[in-house]
Amino acid sequence: MKKTMSILMLLIMAALISISCKSAPPSTDELNAAMAKAIADRQRAIDFESPAYFPSEWEVIEAQYRLIEEMPLTTVAEIQAATDAYTAASEAYNAIFKKTIPLYAQAREDEILAKREALISTSFTKEFPEYLKKADDMTLAAQEQYEAEDYYGARETYAKAMDEYDTLTKGAAVYVARREIMDRNFMRYDENNFAKADETAKIAINEYDAGNKDAAIEKAEEALLRYNLVLSNGWTNYAAERKNTVLAERELAIAERANIASRDIFREGEAFYNQAEENITRQNFAEAALQYTEAEALYAIARKDTAEKRLAAEEAIKKAEEKIVESDEAAQEAQRIIEGGSR
Repeated sequence: MKKTMSILMLLIMAALISISCKSAPPSTDELNAAMAKAIADRQRAIDFESPAYFPSEWEVIEAQYRLIEEMPLTTVAEIQAATDAYTAASEAYNAIFKKTIPLYAQAREDEILAKREALISTSFTKEFPEYLKKADDMTLAAQEQYEAEDYYGARETYAKAMDEYDTLTKGAAVYVARREIMDRNFMRYDENNFAKADETAKIAINEYDAGNKDAAIEKAEEALLRYNLVLSNGWTNYAAERKNTVLAERELAIAERANIASRDIFREGEAFYNQAEENITRQNFAEAALQYTEAEALYAIARKDTAEKRLAAEEAIKKAEEKIVESDEAAQEAQRIIEGGSR
């Protein structure tokens, strides 16, 4: 790269201070061809982000290129020098492009792998494996184009593959939302919206299968909005239910004096309960519901611990009483022996 740029600079300087001695001077057609190639090679380097990958080297080449654009073109010698300079510029742009293209291709591959892994993690692809295969096939095609040095074709195919993964990611979001609703049985809180969401999601799938990607995305987004509304209503109502349950458990714990006998466990439950109350105020119903559940479990554990301590205490008292009885009987027996011995 440094050698190429040095040649380029020398050619520019030669054009400014000397006359070329070529026996067959170049025509303006040759100059135009060299200029067009340099412009094309420069644009290709830009298209594949060479300035971003090698900013300092790029700036050196660009500075030299700007000098070429200012070179005089009035004599045969000047035309010759400009032609040679544009040829050297092409070489410089090609050299930096060749350093860039492996990095550019790796970056695209990393982006696709990240999207693919995120998609697979949703389990959506287990339900619709044929959709993942379609996107994967695009990626493989892009890799083949890259290996064949069809870089613009590979870039276009990579872009289509990325778009395909993005579309599937929208579908996965719908799938995940619906699965959570089903797992938590939240349909019961908003049956109307759930039914409409299911209907819209089916339309989205049909549109996608028919190749109408834009319509499929639109319907998928609509379905997701409805599923999210069901989830929101579900968490709101579920949190209210959990609060009623935890309050009942808390009252039992206090009635059984678990707040005294099992103070540490009870206080831990109180901490979760108070956090839940704060989240209710902030309308974070999902977090509140989970914290109410934690509090309820701790109140129940405190009650159990208290009952066990009470049982242990009763056993200890019983054993102590038995020992007292045994001691009294032993004392009485000793007294009888003493009295019998003195007669």
